[in-house]
Amino acid sequence: MRVITPAPRDAWLEILASSTSSFVYQTPLGIDSLCAETGWEDVSRFYEFPNGRRIVLPLMRTTLVPHLVAVDGTSAVGSFICRDPVGSDEIRAIVADLASCGPLRVSLRPSPLEAQQWEAAIPDSVSRVRRVSHLLSLEGGFETVWTTRFNGQARRACRKAEKADIEIVHDTEGALVDEFHALYLLSVERWAQSRGEPRALALWRARRRLSLAGLRRKVELLGQQCHIWVARVGGRPAAAIVVLQGTNAHYTLGAMDQDLAGPVRASFMLQKLAIEQACEAGCRHYFMGNTGTSASLARFKEHFGAVACPFFEYRIERLPLTGIVAAARDVAGSILSIARGGRVESASRVK
Repeated sequence: MRVITPAPRDAWLEILASSTSSFVYQTPLGIDSLCAETGWEDVSRFYEFPNGRRIVLPLMRTTLVPHLVAVDGTSAVGSFICRDPVGSDEIRAIVADLASCGPLRVSLRPSPLEAQQWEAAIPDSVSRVRRVSHLLSLEGGFETVWTTRFNGQARRACRKAEKADIEIVHDTEGALVDEFHALYLLSVERWAQSRGEPRALALWRARRRLSLAGLRRKVELLGQQCHIWVARVGGRPAAAIVVLQGTNAHYTLGAMDQDLAGPVRASFMLQKLAIEQACEAGCRHYFMGNTGTSASLARFKEHFGAVACPFFEYRIERLPLTGIVAAARDVAGSILSIARGGRVESASRVK
C-alpha cells in the first residue's frame, strides 16, 4: 500500500469526479476552507493499493502543538473518498496505517451513508463515541420531497411564513456574513441562558469556535459553493442558515432571533428554499448535520423528512484520551448537578 500526504490534489479531484456521495468538506477546497477558518493544516492521505484501488482520506491537524501530541480529524461529514464503496479490508489497512503514523489521536467520522459498513470493519480496540446525524433524501425532486417527506407541520409553517412580512435574501459572495454572525452570537447567548452557562464564557468560546474573520475567509474560499440565506422581519435579521452545495448539500450552520423568527416560522422557510435549490442543482442528499442529544433539534430536522442516522465517531489513540475526557465530564456533570440540587446522571457516551 502506497501512502502520500498531503494527498495529491489532481488524484483527489479525479476520484471525486466519480463519486455521487461526497460533500463539500470532503473536497480539497472544503478542507482548505476549514483550515482557513480554524488555523489547522491539511494532512490528507492518499492510499494506493496493490490492486490499483485509490482512496483519499481528507484529514486536518491542529498546528498549535508538536506532531506527536497533535490531534488529527476528518470533517463533520464523511471520511474516505473512493470510486466505489470502501471495503472492510481496506478500512482495516487504513486504520492500521493511522495508528502508526504518529499523532496522539486521529478522529474519523463516517458518512451516514456508510456507517454500518464502517462498524463492521473497525477493530474493537478503536474508541467509539456515539453520534446521531440527520440526512434527507432528495430522490424524486423537490415536489416529491415537499409532498411526501415534509410533514404537515412543516408545510403549514412554510405557508405561514410565505404570508408573513418576511424578506428573504440569498448570497454566495459574502455580503451576508456579518448578519449571520450577529445572529449566531445572539443564538449563543440564548443557548447559554438555557444551560445556565455564564454569558461571557459562552461568547468567548463561540468566537473562538467561529470567528467573524474565519467565517469570512471560509466564504471567500468556497465562493459559489457556500450559500447564506437570511430572513429579515421588519428590516431586521431574524434567521439565517449556511448551506454548502456541491455533489450533495450540507446544512452547516443556523442561527436566529427567537422573538422575531419564531412567530413567522422564518427558519422553516429558509430550509424549504435551501432544500428546493439543492434539488434543482441535482443534489441527491441534504445533510442536516450532527444532532447530538437534542430532542427539539431532532424534531425540527424530522419535520422536513430527514432521517436519524446513528453512528460512531472512531478515535484511534495512542493514549486513552476519550475515556479520560468522558470520566472528567462525568465528574464535572455530577458536581454541577449537586450544586444545583439535581439528580446525578452519567454524561458518558463512550462505548
